[in-house]
Amino acid sequence: MRTVHSVLELRAAVAELRRGGDQVGFVPTMGNLHDGHYALVRLARERANRVVASVFVNPTQFGPTEDFGAYPRTLEADAIGLRQHGCDLLFAPSAQDLYPDGTQGHTQVVVPGLSDVLCGAIRPGHFAGVAMVVAKLFNLVRPDLAVFGQKDYQQLLVIRRMTRDLGFPIEIVAGPTEREPNGLAMSSRNQYLDRVQREQAAAIHATLRWMSGEVAASGARAGIETAAMRRLSEAGLSPEYAVIRRAEDLDLPVEGQREGLVALVAARLGTARLIDNVLIP
Repeated sequence: MRTVHSVLELRAAVAELRRGGDQVGFVPTMGNLHDGHYALVRLARERANRVVASVFVNPTQFGPTEDFGAYPRTLEADAIGLRQHGCDLLFAPSAQDLYPDGTQGHTQVVVPGLSDVLCGAIRPGHFAGVAMVVAKLFNLVRPDLAVFGQKDYQQLLVIRRMTRDLGFPIEIVAGPTEREPNGLAMSSRNQYLDRVQREQAAAIHATLRWMSGEVAASGARAGIETAAMRRLSEAGLSPEYAVIRRAEDLDLPVEGQREGLVALVAARLGTARLIDNVLIP
């Protein structure tokens, strides 16, 4: 595996990968990689001949009170893990490489509607930062497909919409959520949890599964959401939302709708903000 840092190096390296007509799969990350990320790399390897990954902690998707400065940077370990899981090229730019004139006044990419609800309402500007950096990376890497984890379901929908609206000739592939044995979704922010908190956090997935079952049985969305918030609070979490939405666009479902839905939860535990979701069969 080769590691490059500058845009010029990246373009030359990707051109080399494509020289034989190979398809390129792309896995963008913020680093501090775990088995969930490596599952995305393996999925990209299954779908494409060559795999490019990026490691970049994007400043524009962090709010002023969020953990940008404290977010773990583990590039050396990340590079070892990516090499072991079949990555061909790692792009690890600095902020100066991607934002040479700084982030203030930079062109923005905004996906209206999807970016303003749920996590977007709680973290204003977050998805504009995500969409902007992903659009920039898509233009630089020009992959045939890109893999994103389903755990960040709202982000997945934002990227799909942006890719369609801007005409990127890129297939967006959703990677299933990888979980700890107790059901907790794998996340870089899980490292903020101690052993007891990790067990508490398992209540998120348990609540999502309960919500899914209740929707299938009754379809009474409002009561289910209220009860889910209570279950999370009783487990010692501070829930921000526990909702049932249409899976295609996160709009409110029609009364009695039981298909094409997703249950989503965001909750805080200690210093960690945790998100998860379950598609309702």
